[in-house]
Amino acid sequence: MPAQPRILVVILAGGLARRMEGARKPLTMLGGRRLIDRVVFFSARELDIALNVHDAGEAAALNLGLPVIVDALPGHAGPLAGVLAALDHAARENYDAVLSLPCDCPFLPDDLAPRLVAAAAATRDGLACAASGGRAHPVVALWPVALRGALRHALVEEGARAIGAFQRRFDCALAEWPVEPRDPFYNVNTPADLAEAERILGQNQ
Repeated sequence: MPAQPRILVVILAGGLARRMEGARKPLTMLGGRRLIDRVVFFSARELDIALNVHDAGEAAALNLGLPVIVDALPGHAGPLAGVLAALDHAARENYDAVLSLPCDCPFLPDDLAPRLVAAAAATRDGLACAASGGRAHPVVALWPVALRGALRHALVEEGARAIGAFQRRFDCALAEWPVEPRDPFYNVNTPADLAEAERILGQNQ
């Protein structure tokens, strides 16, 4: 991967959100703004952005005006299917890497992209993911386009679904962030998580 790679940010918004009691996670409001809008605002400051969804119909409700990348596999195959579709799109558009982001992390750090690029540069495979408090966050990751062949084989031929397990097949760097004053990778999976995010947001305003 080049020292200054051309990066496409892809927001993964095709999950089923089973624990949100029927609410569509990207549309969930936090502090008067949708979760997806908070991630887009973070991403738009420096990098090109696209949106990954399970099918094109889901993108209409989000009304973001972003390029839409549909999952590479039928059925809900998880975030790896979104990453593969993103890598295929990035290859066609001459990007070197994809920075994958979940749609439910409202507090992402400003230095995310440069720190992941630096961490990936020190590896054999050009792959890096974020960590905080000693815990990896595999969905928040920098993926070199060169991995798309291996990912396609793992998904289609092996039925791989766990994103962290796939990353551990390679030399994947962990870039660590502190969890104070707040965990930058706090994610909203349940109504209780949303209430806690509101509390955290209120403390930092």
